[in-house]
Amino acid sequence: MELRKNYINGEWVRAISGKARNIINPASGEVIAITAEGGVEDARLAISAAKEAFYGKGEWRRMSAQSRSDLILKIADGMDARREELARTDTLDNGKPLREAEGDVDDAIHCFRYYAGMIKAPYGGVYDVSDGFGPMHSYTIHEPIGVCGQITPWNYPLLMAVWKIAPALSAGNSIVFKPSSTTPLSSVILFEIMDQVGLPKGTINLVMGSGGTVGQELAESKDVDMITFTGSTEVGQEIAKAAIGNLKKVGLELGGKSPNVIFADADLEGAVEWAMIGVFFNQGEVCSAGSRIIIEESIKDKFVARLAERANAMTLGNGLDNPDMGPLVSEEHMNTVLNYIQSAKEEGATCVCGGYRYTEGECAKGYYVRPTIFDDCTPETTIVKEEVFGPVVTIQTFRTEEEAVTLANDTIYGLAGAVFTTDGARGLRVMKEIRAGITWINCYNPTFNEAPWGGYKMSGYGRELGIHGLEEYQEVKQVNINLAPGKIGWYEER
Repeated sequence: MELRKNYINGEWVRAISGKARNIINPASGEVIAITAEGGVEDARLAISAAKEAFYGKGEWRRMSAQSRSDLILKIADGMDARREELARTDTLDNGKPLREAEGDVDDAIHCFRYYAGMIKAPYGGVYDVSDGFGPMHSYTIHEPIGVCGQITPWNYPLLMAVWKIAPALSAGNSIVFKPSSTTPLSSVILFEIMDQVGLPKGTINLVMGSGGTVGQELAESKDVDMITFTGSTEVGQEIAKAAIGNLKKVGLELGGKSPNVIFADADLEGAVEWAMIGVFFNQGEVCSAGSRIIIEESIKDKFVARLAERANAMTLGNGLDNPDMGPLVSEEHMNTVLNYIQSAKEEGATCVCGGYRYTEGECAKGYYVRPTIFDDCTPETTIVKEEVFGPVVTIQTFRTEEEAVTLANDTIYGLAGAVFTTDGARGLRVMKEIRAGITWINCYNPTFNEAPWGGYKMSGYGRELGIHGLEEYQEVKQVNINLAPGKIGWYEER
């Protein structure tokens, strides 16, 4: 089995230590690839290459907007040509159904194309300033930050990579990218495509390895000007601490325990359908998952019965066969989810459906958990408070709008949230009160390249996507011009 290598300074290289990692197909438990296992020294080489590319040669940051845009469009074209391969790779590596992986690839292609266009969009500002120093012209320009360290999770291997890489490159930065050590394979293909496009040497660097070594070095290094991370809140906190050394810019998209608030006047079937997408899409391994259903008491029983009926009918299997739901990403993560399920049972929550590992037929070798619904949950129930990151949803009830808002905000997180109601005024009123960065009314989970993505509270800070995503990778410089050079009489010799 061929070793998938790191990409540093324009070359495909083995890890300095010679170490490698087996990559497992979660549908079968079989080894599907071997990747280089980089460490601190590999990360330092990549950082050095990125620093020289940005501050030394400076080809990419000095390149015209049109030329950068043309090359980024070629990356999108290269991905389009390998669309099927990229989708199959993410399915094999992550477990998600193939149709979902195909959607991820399409979104990633569109993301590159979006930012290729954003490069040439108007930016900056001109300011009418005081004439106390004489006639002045003041304006701002946006410049790339420099060397950007980027760390992504395993739930959307390709898409999360592109959400970071596309705007960073568009802004003119150089990057050192570390994918999840569990699901790095589509990132290798992406770097193959970028290598073929011919970006300046050292502009892009790929280092595979663990977060505790490669990720920690990126966060601590004083030669890295920005660090971005998507993943757990606990790791995000450690990255923020490590970044203090040189006060590098930090972007964090972290955990969530998002509320899905459903009022009695909502379209029941529509609310059920969107709730299914909100919690069981991508096996529930979604940071913005609607994992807390908060529903008006009068319709709870009818809603839960219908939701359970739909959940029980879901098919599980190998993602390549396009079941309703694939396996969880790893045996370790499956056991974590099962432990949360067990704790909920012990704490008195009622398991309406699911709640166990699924081992029928070919699924016996994989890491499958049946879609799980827990009723009779309280704010103190562990799975109400903590992010399970799996196909598990809790049910809580309310009687008044105020109670619904209180329950929705009763969390340390603030990533996402939704409201279902046919009363438009109430929908807007409640949504305004929910403390979350990404919100929906009468739907759940639609995401757009044009709109910002990020959270409040312990769900992190900074934004990805849209113009905000580009600005995350830029510095703003103020430029002031004296329009009448010469003596102004401010200081007179005595």
